[in-house]
Amino acid sequence: MSQDRLIKLKSTKSNHVIWTRKNKKAVQRKIELTKFDPTLRKNVPFKEAKK
Repeated sequence: MSQDRLIKLKSTKSNHVIWTRKNKKAVQRKIELTKFDPTLRKNVPFKEAKK
């Protein structure tokens, strides 16, 4: 997995972290996705954070 494309998504409600890849040529802004948080057991928004 390429390390320069790797981003960290942090939950806005808890401290859960998801690592994923991002196409930096197509997406210049920070992303926010709604994902499942296993600590809360519901869908919450995840925001891009520093590595």
